[in-house]
Amino acid sequence: MANQENVNQNQPNSSSELAVRREKLNTLYETGNNPFEITKYDVTHESVDAIKLFEEKESTLSEGELIKVSLGGRLVSRRIMGKASFAHILDGKGKIQLYVARDGIGEESYAAFKKWDVGDVIGVEGHLFRTRTGEISVHATSVTLLAKSLLPLPEKFHGLTNLEQRYRQRYVDLIVNPEVKDTFVKRSKILTLIRNYLDSKGFLEVDTPILLPIEIGASARPFVTHHNTLDIPMYLRIETELYLKRLIVGGMNKVYEVGRIFRNEGMDQKHNPEFTTIELYQAFTDYYGMMDLVEELYKLLAKEICGSTKITYQGTEIDLGKWERLTMVEAVKKYSGIDYYDWKSDEEARAVAKANHVEIPEDATKGTVLVELFDAFVEDKLVQPTFIYDYPVENSPLAKRKPTEPAFTERFEYFINCTEYGNAFSELNDPIDQRARFENQVAKKKAADPNTTAEVDYDYVTALEYGMPPTGGLGFGVDRLVMLLTDSASIRDVLLFPTMKPEA
Repeated sequence: MANQENVNQNQPNSSSELAVRREKLNTLYETGNNPFEITKYDVTHESVDAIKLFEEKESTLSEGELIKVSLGGRLVSRRIMGKASFAHILDGKGKIQLYVARDGIGEESYAAFKKWDVGDVIGVEGHLFRTRTGEISVHATSVTLLAKSLLPLPEKFHGLTNLEQRYRQRYVDLIVNPEVKDTFVKRSKILTLIRNYLDSKGFLEVDTPILLPIEIGASARPFVTHHNTLDIPMYLRIETELYLKRLIVGGMNKVYEVGRIFRNEGMDQKHNPEFTTIELYQAFTDYYGMMDLVEELYKLLAKEICGSTKITYQGTEIDLGKWERLTMVEAVKKYSGIDYYDWKSDEEARAVAKANHVEIPEDATKGTVLVELFDAFVEDKLVQPTFIYDYPVENSPLAKRKPTEPAFTERFEYFINCTEYGNAFSELNDPIDQRARFENQVAKKKAADPNTTAEVDYDYVTALEYGMPPTGGLGFGVDRLVMLLTDSASIRDVLLFPTMKPEA
């Protein structure tokens, strides 16, 4: 009877299996076969490429003509059948079957092969052929042990009960659950497509500092560290915006950064303390220019990654080819029936909020009330792609005021599946207005938290004093975008190594 091993037969914490593998390692050492000493193995093909090559050439092969290959990968299954065995290896692109026979690789090598374990990393040389069952395989002429696996692959590494372990040991997750690797391959492709799109539009990718000398007055809480040589506290950035706009002042008219951002705040399905954003700034355009860019980019990504602008996210069909545009005032009126323009004073606005059971600060202005009504009545209705624009000046300290309505700013956020995906402005370039808004922002932060170290970034104000052209700016989270395009429920599913509390 064949002795069959595969991933599903291994027990994740079997002390006897661990002991057996350690003993096999010791035996290899004793016989002069160190399984970790090989520094290089020449691989000519990966599994998928080898299979495709054989499919293309099979019909034209002359009698006796062979397609020789050399592959490297992880042994993930095998069936020992006396003088010949079948096995599968998993490499960077997929899986391929091996036919390993004593007559093909030699008696000594075959005896050694039979002692290897599922999980071992091996190299194989041979030629491609199709088995009687139709599976394209490698007829091995040589097999080499490249690294010994001392831990068995788990029996099951999926399902809700093991999510924490999957995130902690992503290296095992990638081995046992091939669809996980596919998500991260798509993530890489998404970033490449975004870069190619922006580059084609004349944008220049740049890098800006991650460690900052001051805590800016924004509401996000930063991580704090210490610079030993300078003997000063430093703060991990919570955005890339202010440095990128300094470059606009300097004459770099189209810039973007794929930036790692750090916020010392809560964690949930949509938030991780460190995450990736893309921020871009373009001189001589406004927030409408940014809307057009978002629509064009998202349509491109959906077609390239999903094959259509119509995608399904967690059971909901979403059409990334159709976008609605509503001002915040219009959206609140559409979904609640409340009209901002009916309010004659802040007091009247607060009374409307209370009548509709919406909590607001005691000193809330009309603009503040409008934002709270939006949160209460609108956001959970925005399933299909929607731009919400013209935000109150109270919650938009970096956006330019609307010339026709100074109580509002030229700002938008866009929403998909009831979630905010990005934020954009016609950037504020008035240094006097900017200074006043920064100082007001820091004053409010210090009033709420007397121990805060937040400061006004006066150097940025100085940059504006040299003159910044009219500019459109956009920022969006890469992780949420990848979640959307790969139908992933949690941000942890699209981060290779999400932040986790250490195990006890």
